[in-house]
Amino acid sequence: MQDLIVETQLLNVAVRVGGLERGPVALLLHGWPDDVSTWDDVLPMLHAAGIRTVAPSLRGFGHTRFRDASFPRTGNSAVLALDSIALIDALDIQHCSVVGHDWGSNAAEAMVVGWPDRVQRLALLSTPPRLGGMPTSPFRQAQRQWYHWFMATARGAEAVRADPKGFARVMWENWAPDGWFDDATFEAVARSWEHPDWVDVTLHSYRARWNEVDPDESSIWLEEKVKATKTLPLPTLYFQGALDGVNPPSVSEGISDKFTGPIERIVLRGVGHFPTREAPREVGTRLATFLRPD
Repeated sequence: MQDLIVETQLLNVAVRVGGLERGPVALLLHGWPDDVSTWDDVLPMLHAAGIRTVAPSLRGFGHTRFRDASFPRTGNSAVLALDSIALIDALDIQHCSVVGHDWGSNAAEAMVVGWPDRVQRLALLSTPPRLGGMPTSPFRQAQRQWYHWFMATARGAEAVRADPKGFARVMWENWAPDGWFDDATFEAVARSWEHPDWVDVTLHSYRARWNEVDPDESSIWLEEKVKATKTLPLPTLYFQGALDGVNPPSVSEGISDKFTGPIERIVLRGVGHFPTREAPREVGTRLATFLRPD
């Protein structure tokens, strides 16, 4: 493994690169509230299969930094996709597969919508596509998404700024079965959220998806294109935790309707919202087979 800082027009991106230098590339996009270490126990299986991995810290996380102090601290899915394209351009990667968890899942689908000739295969974990736009959630799902609405209020935003780590811990405790993590793991990951822009990026991400604020101006075209796109044609793998506390299996039951290419939905028994941490061997094995060159 090699840790790099890759300079793009907007960001200095912290990236972990590993595997065969000339192997097929998989771009791994982590979610929220998590960090790049979510892939650590999956990477050995991908590398053993001959896959080169590129795993960045998203804007607002870890050691990734904005290059301009005045640049808006935005975090909507389409702007994360733009960041990802800028990264692979900087690394001179023309084609890759993309694996995304949570936030990374929606950034990955936006990459396919915007640059369909550059993404060969798609794997999504825990968060279904937003193709066609985001309708208002049914009441039971809206209840699970309480944190979205909380962050949309001034007092909620103030509370998150006052205790971002405490806020994130509630998600870890409620989105997966009891006992799935220990304090040492949480504290290690939480250091990535000490980033000076983590709260601003987080608040913007959730407010933008419900039209409480505008998306990043540079990404509006892509947000609109995702809303206008109904299906994707490429081979896709979807991992669903059977015990996911925020996106339960009912949320992804109709996912095959979003794809005209081959799609497989894998339901992981006993697993919540963090499959790469809760069931890394199963996830890594399935990903290695899916991403391996023919």
